[in-house]
Formats: sequence, structure tokens, C-alpha cells
Amino acid sequence: MERLQKIMAQAGVASRRKCEELILEGKVQVNGETVTELGTKADPEQDIITVSGKPIKNEKKVYLMLNKPKGVITSSSDPEGRRIVSDFLKGVNERVYPIGRLDYDTEGLLLLTNDGEFANMLSHPKYHVPKTYLATVKGVPHGTDLDRLRQGIMLEDGMTAPAEVEYKDVDPDNKFAVITITIHEGRNRQVRRMFDAISHPVTRLKRIAYGDLLLQNLKRGVYRHLTPDEINHLKQMAKAAKPKANPKAKRQKPDT
Repeated sequence: MERLQKIMAQAGVASRRKCEELILEGKVQVNGETVTELGTKADPEQDIITVSGKPIKNEKKVYLMLNKPKGVITSSSDPEGRRIVSDFLKGVNERVYPIGRLDYDTEGLLLLTNDGEFANMLSHPKYHVPKTYLATVKGVPHGTDLDRLRQGIMLEDGMTAPAEVEYKDVDPDNKFAVITITIHEGRNRQVRRMFDAISHPVTRLKRIAYGDLLLQNLKRGVYRHLTPDEINHLKQMAKAAKPKANPKAKRQKPDT
């Protein structure tokens, strides 16, 4: 017997957090009876579990890395008709969902899976798997400005964890700078807000690494499957990561 949300996540319904929401919304039934309590347990081998009237089934686990283009929504649908990440997943028969998000104007490395446990491990704030971005900003921040980011900077939702920040390129006319920044949290539009806080807004943002997993030369709009070694390494990195922020922080959707 296992918790219902865990069974659902393992079956690829959604992340564990989203599965909990589905239960609370009364969209899940076990043997014909609606379940709304998160502590409910079931037997995936014997019980009939349905979500919105459709029985769940154990799908083949899929782990993908997509080089998300700018101007694409990290969502399964968009009422405005804009492009969504699933538009770039031709040939993937399983239903996958993103691990965290990249906002509309951000490009780069996006992980997708139907393994809810894996997604929860990488997105839960207690694990703090580092994410590295290449940020082009207006003007050239002084070294003291970057030191503020390295020490942690106050945003409207609290102090950030220390970031790793380095110059990558500097315009000779001081019109822009390209900076690598590694963060260990997943607050909404965090990188952009951090640079706004030092008065050097981001004009282009690209995620280039997730833990030790590198985007490298994967073409824009193209995906590939992660190797077993890459999957296992991410799992081990998440388990070994030490907290770098308030352990009582609320779970948030990883974003930039």
C-alpha cells in the first residue's frame, strides 16, 4: 500500500504536488469512490485508480532535455495560441511535463519527464540542485554589485541564497556585460529580479546547466533523451545537496 499521490506521480500523471492538488479538487477516484484526503493509501496492483474519469497506467519512464527557444510557453496549453514546449516533442508518445519552468523570454535547458518522483526530487527546495544561466545585462555591473549577488540579495520575497557569479564578456563601450550566474533556488523570475536589484536588467537569459548536466551544443528547439548515467547522477546530486536557504521555505515552482 502506498500513498495515492505517490502512485499517481509514479504513473506519470503529474508531479507529486500537482497530484495532491488533483486529489484535493475531488478529481481522483479509487474503486469508484472519490478521494479527497492526502493520506489515503491504495494498492496500484489491485485498486482501480482514475483521474477525471480516466484510469491511470504505468507508462515507460521518459527523461528529456529540451533546448527551449525564446518565445515559448512552459505549459501544456496556452489560451492565446502561443507555442508551447510540447510543440517541440514530436515523436514522444508518453505524456511528459516540465520540471520547473523557464519563462516566455528565457531560453535554454529544460528538463521534462513523466517520472513524478524524479521531478519532485529536482524541484523540491530542500534539494537545491544548482542551475546555471548565461545572462546578458544592460551596462557593466561593478565587482561590488556582483559581490552583493554572491552574498545573497534582498528581494521582495526575502533574501536569496548566495549565488556564484562571474564575468563572461564585457562590451568595450560598457553598454552590456555577459555574466554566468548559478543559483540554488527556484523562485519566480529569480535571476531577472536579482539583476534588477543591482540596476542592471537582463536583456537575454539562457539556462546552460542543470547541476552537472550541460546544454552544450544541443540545437535550439531540439530535445534528446537523458542517458541512464545522467539520470542517476542527477538523483545522486539531489540527494547529496546541502540546504543553502531557509529549510522552512515554501515549495515554489522553479523559474528564472
